[in-house]
Amino acid sequence: MKRKSVILTMLVILGMVTFLDRINISVAGSSIMHDLQLSPSQWGWVQSAFILSYGLMQIPMGALGDRFGHRSILALIVLWWSLFTAFTGLAGGLASLLVIRFMFGIGEAGSSPCSTGVISRWFEKGEVGKAQGYVWAASRMGGALTPFVVIPVMLWVGWRSAFYLLGALGILWAVVWYWYYRNPSQANINTQASNTSVPWSKLTSNRQFWLICAMYFFYAFGSWFFFSWFPTFMELGRGFDKSELTYAVAVPFVMSMIGNITGGHLTDKLTRKYGVKIGRKALGSTSLAVSAVCMILAAFIPGKMAVFVFLSLCFGIFDLMLPSAWALCIDLGKRHAGTLSGAMNTAGNIGGFCCGILFGELVQLFGNYNLPLYMIAAMLIISAILFTFINPEKTIVNEG
Repeated sequence: MKRKSVILTMLVILGMVTFLDRINISVAGSSIMHDLQLSPSQWGWVQSAFILSYGLMQIPMGALGDRFGHRSILALIVLWWSLFTAFTGLAGGLASLLVIRFMFGIGEAGSSPCSTGVISRWFEKGEVGKAQGYVWAASRMGGALTPFVVIPVMLWVGWRSAFYLLGALGILWAVVWYWYYRNPSQANINTQASNTSVPWSKLTSNRQFWLICAMYFFYAFGSWFFFSWFPTFMELGRGFDKSELTYAVAVPFVMSMIGNITGGHLTDKLTRKYGVKIGRKALGSTSLAVSAVCMILAAFIPGKMAVFVFLSLCFGIFDLMLPSAWALCIDLGKRHAGTLSGAMNTAGNIGGFCCGILFGELVQLFGNYNLPLYMIAAMLIISAILFTFINPEKTIVNEG
C-alpha cells in the first residue's frame, strides 16, 4: 500500500475516534443529566463548554500544524483529548464537568485543521475533495457507532466506563501515528510543507475569508444540533426509549457518512468537468437549501417516524456540502490551508456554541423541543445564500 494511502487510512480512523469521543456524552446525556441532577439549561452549557474551547483553538492548532508539521502536533493533541475523554468519567457535578469538557475541546480543536493540512500536502487538487469526503464520512461513522458502544456499556457498568474505554482508544492511535508518520519532505514527496509565518493581514482583509467563515458559522449552527442535542431531543422530545435510540441516532449518522462520501466524489468530479464554481459552491449551496426544507418538515410533522426520516435526510443532504467546504480551504488557502480551515471551523464552532445554548434555553423557556428546529432551518438557509457569494477561483493569499 502506498504511504499516502496508509496516511489517509489513519486519518479515516482518526475521524472515527474523534466523533466517538465527541458524541459519547450526547448519547449518555439523559443518564448524566439524571445522575448529576442537571437541568436542560445547564446541559446546554455543558455541551457548549466543549464547543467554546474547540472553536477558540481551531486557528492556533491549524497554524501549529502548518508551521511545525503534523507528526508531533497530531500525536500530542490526540493524547491530550483522550486523557480528558477518560477524565469525563470522573466528573462529580456541573462545575467539574464544565472544566473537563472545556479542556477536552482544546485538544479536539486540532483534529480537522491538521487533517486538512496533511491532505493538502499529500494529495493533488483533483483528489482533495475525495480525501476530505472519506475523512468526514469516517467521523460520521464514528457518530453512528457511538450508541452501539456507549449504550451497552452504560447498561452494563454505567456511563462513566464508556469514557474510560474511548479514552484508551485515542491514546493507542496517537502512539501509532507518531511511530509511523513522516512529513512529506522527509518521505521525498513533491509536496512542500509551509514553514513561513501566517499572513494574517492578507487573510483577514480578504472578503473571501469572511464569507467562508460566515457560511460555516450558519452551517455549523445546524450541524451541531446532531452532535449535541440530537439524542436527547429524540429521547425526551419525541419519546424514543433507549433500545430505539440506538438505531434512531445511528441511521442519521450513516446517512451523513454516505453524504460525505458522495459529496467528496461529486465535488471532485464536477470540478474536473465544470470547474470549481460548479464543483464547490453550486453543490454546497443546493445541499444546504434542501436540508433546510427537511429540517422544517421534521419540526412540523409530529410522530416518531416522520422526525426520524426527515432528520436522517437532513443530516445526509447537508453533509453533501462538507467536502466542498473543506476543499475550498485548500483551493483558497493553498499552503495555509490548515490555518484557513482552522479559522472557518472556529466560526463554525461559535455557531455550534450558540446552538447548544439557545436550544437549551428555548426548551427551558417554552417546554417545546420542536421550536428550536425552525431556528436551525433558518440558519441553514442563510448558509446556502452565503455559499453562493464565495468565489473558489480566487486564491486568498497569492503565493508569488
